[in-house]
Amino acid sequence: MKLSIVTTLYCSAPYIEEFHQRATEAARKIADEVELIMVNDGSPDESLDLALKVRSSNPDVIVVDLSRNFGHHKAIMTGLAYASGELVFLIDSDLEEQPEDLARFYERFCQGDCDVVYGVQQKRKGGLLERISGAVFFALVDALGDRPLPRNLVTSRLMTANYVKALIQHRDREFVISDLWEVTGFRQIPIVVGKLAASPSTYSIWKRVDLAVKHLTTSSMRLLYLVFYTGLAIFTTSIGIVIYFLFRYLTHGIGVSGFTSQIISLWFLGGLITLILGILGIYISSILAETKRRPYTVVRAVYRSGDGTTQGRKQGLPHEHR
Repeated sequence: MKLSIVTTLYCSAPYIEEFHQRATEAARKIADEVELIMVNDGSPDESLDLALKVRSSNPDVIVVDLSRNFGHHKAIMTGLAYASGELVFLIDSDLEEQPEDLARFYERFCQGDCDVVYGVQQKRKGGLLERISGAVFFALVDALGDRPLPRNLVTSRLMTANYVKALIQHRDREFVISDLWEVTGFRQIPIVVGKLAASPSTYSIWKRVDLAVKHLTTSSMRLLYLVFYTGLAIFTTSIGIVIYFLFRYLTHGIGVSGFTSQIISLWFLGGLITLILGILGIYISSILAETKRRPYTVVRAVYRSGDGTTQGRKQGLPHEHR
């Protein structure tokens, strides 16, 4: 059996050599043939040089060097497109998730009732602010999205080649990868794993907000319906108020005094219209991004044994990722 390990590199220099050693040792205990795919996501440190150093001592290592930083999720999808194993183990390289967990994933997979075994935390790690921002993110997505996102996921997951093939066929240019994991389907089983908090999260509060907005405006129809029904409710209420004041004026001769009600109405409706236009504008922006059909990532070079170094499109990346 051939096993592919896929990971991404961004400011990962302190962990690469240890990750390589531990991941390959864990993989060779369960597979006859192992390949390790490292995707350099435009890392500003010496991650690429260290990955190439590791590759020089291990011909089973493939290094995919992206032309710039495209983001964690897109780098993952690019790495998965290169995986050729019957099973694919996805894991972050920062050692917060233990490579040795692969044995537990494989043991659960061997029960034969699933296509994917994925890791979840018992409870969310991080400081108070990080946990609160995470809770707000999930609450917002649950309230406005078409489907909830799974809670407390980690990157680690063991997947069949068929599942990975189906996953990378998604062509969304803006996406949250946990949503793609979910909508791809197949039989998926969670197991609880530990996760360290040795390094600061690269997902700031603003990045979480941006992630939530992008997810909602690229996958949620509920938000559009909410905008429609809000506008309908305000329109209906305004018609009722107009009828009420006209009736009061015709029956009692009492008009609307002062400008307070007008100012409040103008500010309220002006703000609401701006909000609605903003939401629709984001949707239009997402549609524009999808119609441009730009690639997930641009590969500058691929380093692997056997065929040397290939540049850009020559490395044979599947069409849907070009």
